[in-house]
Amino acid sequence: MIKDRIAFLQNELKDNEAALISSYANRLYYTGFSSSAGYVAVTKSGAWFLIDFRYFEKAKKTVESCEVILLKAFTRQLGEILSSQKIKTVYLETESVSLESFSSLCRRLPDFEFSTDSKIQEIITKQRRIKTADEIALIKKAQKMTDETFSYILSRIKPGRTELEVMLDMEFYMRNLGSEGVSFDFIVVSGKNSSLPHGVPTDKKIETGDFVTMDFGAVCGGYRSDMTRTVAVGRVSEKQREVYETVLKAQIETINYIKPGVICKEVDKTARDIITAAGYGACFGHGLGHSVGIEIHENPACNTVCDTVMQKGMIMTVEPGIYIENEFGVRIEDMVYLTDSGCTDITESEKKLIVL
Repeated sequence: MIKDRIAFLQNELKDNEAALISSYANRLYYTGFSSSAGYVAVTKSGAWFLIDFRYFEKAKKTVESCEVILLKAFTRQLGEILSSQKIKTVYLETESVSLESFSSLCRRLPDFEFSTDSKIQEIITKQRRIKTADEIALIKKAQKMTDETFSYILSRIKPGRTELEVMLDMEFYMRNLGSEGVSFDFIVVSGKNSSLPHGVPTDKKIETGDFVTMDFGAVCGGYRSDMTRTVAVGRVSEKQREVYETVLKAQIETINYIKPGVICKEVDKTARDIITAAGYGACFGHGLGHSVGIEIHENPACNTVCDTVMQKGMIMTVEPGIYIENEFGVRIEDMVYLTDSGCTDITESEKKLIVL
């Protein structure tokens, strides 16, 4: 329950401390309410959601974790809340608050210390990395729409269609399934463009012999999915098949390795060692994966430097890739949920090489 999230944060505060939350993702996490603006103020004994007129009526009816206040004069209203609670120190989200906003708060509310200490940011990050049953259910629903979109698009990828046409076809279908939007700007790249890990769809026409890489995801209840599949059109060369099978092996063996207690950088190393042994180490230049939730990229990440220990309840992507400049690329991405003794793959789409 969202009230429990607020209670957890309150338990981390002293009587004279407050947390001020302004980022979209954290506002949604602590209120369950999606809005383009607003603030959440939390103290040991209370929580307030300050929201402007555009959202106020709906927020009053739906937000249960905080007292909803019509936002009219932010600094005055915030000052009144802080004074009523005898607050001395206010912690901010150090990853998202701008220097300008920080300076303005210090200048306009001089009776309070606005701290640049990362205390609250670290607490929020650790809290959000462990997904509740409700959060996991929403992510699974988003992934189900993503799997359905992949099944749909397979019959519509043909020589002569452009990357942009395929991307728009996928997005429209996914929204028609009920997705609240898209997790991020879809990646649909083909042929030589598939060597670009984050390539942008273009008017390039798909050709026989191309690999087509699609990275996409849906949104359900504010939570996101993330999946990548690479398919072949018409035929594949021996080199293409070798690269694909190397990436697939790296992904499967890494998923089998993941469990609570392992270190993120060791998970990354598992896949990287397989790709390196096959002679393609220099062609895998990004991290193996990342957590997913309200945001498409959350902490922790599986890369070469992350020392975070994996825990039950985390949702991580596993997305090894090989990208050969000016030739082609392959990436295969699933989302996994960490259980008591291992992990469960919640991505159901086929990942053996598909030749259309």
